[in-house]
Amino acid sequence: MLKDERQKAIMQLLQISGTVKVSDIIKQLNISDMTVRRDLDELEGQGLLERVHGGARLKNFIRSQELSHGEKQVMNIEEKQAIARQAVQLIQENETIFLGPGTTIELLAEVITMQSIQVVTNCLPVFQKLKESSNQRKVYLLGGEMRDTTQSFFGEITNKNLMDIHFHKAFFSCNALNEQDIMTSTFEEGQTQAIALNNSSEKYLLVDHTKIGQKDFYTYYHLKDITTVITNKDKDESYTRIEKDQKIVAD
Repeated sequence: MLKDERQKAIMQLLQISGTVKVSDIIKQLNISDMTVRRDLDELEGQGLLERVHGGARLKNFIRSQELSHGEKQVMNIEEKQAIARQAVQLIQENETIFLGPGTTIELLAEVITMQSIQVVTNCLPVFQKLKESSNQRKVYLLGGEMRDTTQSFFGEITNKNLMDIHFHKAFFSCNALNEQDIMTSTFEEGQTQAIALNNSSEKYLLVDHTKIGQKDFYTYYHLKDITTVITNKDKDESYTRIEKDQKIVAD
């Protein structure tokens, strides 16, 4: 494969999620580690990307089309599982919690073992995971208009119900975290999450390193207004941008 073809292919991989690992490029393009790193250095010199630990990311990436729930399920699984294992330690019996949409939150739902909690969610896959694991705990699925991309409910019906519910803790995710801005792809879905967060005493953002430093369409919340960010460790140095006392780094 010629250099121009390789570098074009690397940029196409970056356009999918805004970030790519060296190991993934080697596998996809069947080229050597040295060749990949040389190409990434050249592309960085052209201002097309930014090198990070273990790979590269696009500068100021804004996704043109949001990935589906199914597509997100197969991305960064190990990192998301580590985040979920860390987050579940914050949940205690007899609490009322909100779980937002997202594949990381779905993984959190899989590892929740507490039985005397009340869980409210607007995400169908999260609700299904909770019901599969136990018929004893109280789990409420908020209805409304469903967004197929995220398999979550939003809109006036959802929002009206959320306004009257108060939570001990809320666990949520995002498509991008850029400095203070917590971002998602639609105004409507962001508005629904913001209502739940405003009604929660503690707010925990679960986000893997690939979302940090990226951008999306709509800022629905701000970093200064949440309790803690839970992110993964040793895959990217970008998590260091979050203040030390405002993050938990999962192993």
